[in-house]
Amino acid sequence: MDEVEVVVAPSERATLRVGDVFLKVDADQARVDVEVEAMSLAPVPTPEVLWRKPPVLAIAAVPGATLGRLGGPSTGSPAAWAAAGAAIRKLHDAPLPPRPGGAGRSIVALAAELDDECELLVTKGVLPADLVTRNRRVAEAALRPWTPAFTHGDLQIAHVFVDGDEVTGIIDWSEAGQGDALHDLATFTLGHEEHLDDVVAGYGTAIDLDVIRAWWSLGSLLAVRWLIEHGFDPFAPGCEADVLRSRVRL
Repeated sequence: MDEVEVVVAPSERATLRVGDVFLKVDADQARVDVEVEAMSLAPVPTPEVLWRKPPVLAIAAVPGATLGRLGGPSTGSPAAWAAAGAAIRKLHDAPLPPRPGGAGRSIVALAAELDDECELLVTKGVLPADLVTRNRRVAEAALRPWTPAFTHGDLQIAHVFVDGDEVTGIIDWSEAGQGDALHDLATFTLGHEEHLDDVVAGYGTAIDLDVIRAWWSLGSLLAVRWLIEHGFDPFAPGCEADVLRSRVRL
């Protein structure tokens, strides 16, 4: 019998692996509905849904391997990163899904959340005030009008699989919906700035790189406390704290 592996288990949901099957346990059925709908609409490779019995969604593993992980080395070639950029562009060009996603918060709501989070990071002593202040200024460039696109909403590097130079699957669609396309590109390249040019080349259109860098600061500022509270380490080498420090050294 295959062993049960706990892939990730924050307090509100968990993902288990049994052989080639992933079991996603989520008490929020609306979030599962979003994920299943998004996978059916996305014009890119997604996992096969095997069965669904609330609160469990069973999906098949996708072939290939990720391009790397945040805080670790990249295992993909420049051509593989470019292929990922092309797949992301295909998603962004697709007809819009029916609702906003994780990358679709309004400028006003996002700015308010960012200001509140920056204050908490300083008052609770999580990060130095000068580091937070510098990155809050950098993040300002992301707070601008954007045209809605079909976005993944949580397009971290661990969610994109390739085999050679071909994208074989994109997983974890619970934050998908209408949103800012540059949010996806920034999330995907977070901590791997050396491959940004490859991704942009594959994406195939001009990108405002200042906005990408702004999203690196903004996303990292918003993530640090959540990661700590859910048992992750944003201070590990190459992770969110290092991303924030890299903005200060510019």
